[in-house]
Amino acid sequence: MKRIIWCLVLGLVAALAIPLLIGGRGIVTELRSFPTSLLLMMLGMIFVCWNLNALRLRLLLAGRAGKLSQVRAFSIVMATEFAICATPGGTGGPLTLLGLLARRGVRPAQSSAIFAVDQLTDLLFFLSGLVGVAAYVLIEAVDLQLGWLVGLPTTLLVSALVILWLTLSHYNRVMQVTGRWLEKLNVKRRSRFGLARRLLHFRNSLVETLRLPRWLLFAIFLLCCAHWLVRYSVLFLVVQGLGQHIDWAWTFLVQMVSMAAGQLSFLPGGAGGAELTSSALLTPLIGAQAAAASVLIWRFVTYYFYLLAGFPIFLATAGRAFLRMMARRQQR
Repeated sequence: MKRIIWCLVLGLVAALAIPLLIGGRGIVTELRSFPTSLLLMMLGMIFVCWNLNALRLRLLLAGRAGKLSQVRAFSIVMATEFAICATPGGTGGPLTLLGLLARRGVRPAQSSAIFAVDQLTDLLFFLSGLVGVAAYVLIEAVDLQLGWLVGLPTTLLVSALVILWLTLSHYNRVMQVTGRWLEKLNVKRRSRFGLARRLLHFRNSLVETLRLPRWLLFAIFLLCCAHWLVRYSVLFLVVQGLGQHIDWAWTFLVQMVSMAAGQLSFLPGGAGGAELTSSALLTPLIGAQAAAASVLIWRFVTYYFYLLAGFPIFLATAGRAFLRMMARRQQR
């Protein structure tokens, strides 16, 4: 637990220091000129995002958690988002979701499958978005030297989806190969069979979730699209509020690349990596001071606010259970 707290503190320091170093003293002037009404509107957009995700969770559960109200689902989403932002690599998010759903009688395999389908819809949205950005780059004849910003994430997303499809299609073969590797690593037979049993339960729950009615899966995907379109409009509005202009497609791409780079920092919320990458991409377009101010406001809305608003909800709903789960993992 101490490591998580220290990582969070280090991440917050890095997230604040990078924009301040890049923007210098002029960043204060940029921040003062930003409209308060626009900031409040963007915070309201985040509440809309949480509600969209809460409705998506309810549809994914399909009654497996009993009568889950929108308010209860909203609190689960906020607690999970806080855990994602507060732990390295977002590892606390799935644990929190599993713990909260377990209280409602949802088995761990089912909760893991729901989380996996949720992430799968995100991948499909980002792939669709990148295809749209690529079409925009070609039609508008934007600097093609920046094509790697579109090509690299697209390649990674396509590779992830292909690997997932191959894994599900050749599940038995994958289990056989995995079993042999674990045997060579001298993993006990009982442990190997236990892992195989849990993976089988997860696979069956995943297939069960993907077999939901097509209209329901389509509605879940539409909610996913609405969530990310609203959230990824924040940086565009921030730049507009500072009196600058960038096409929405480029702010979408900047956020995608920045958040992916943030995962490489292994700090909570991608702190440090996200700020450094987004500042580097925005500076040539709107200048260092405006870029630094944009990044600081954007991260406040999409990162600091998640921590501030989600912390009390997390403590009330999942705090004790999360600490017990982390303690068990450390004892193993």
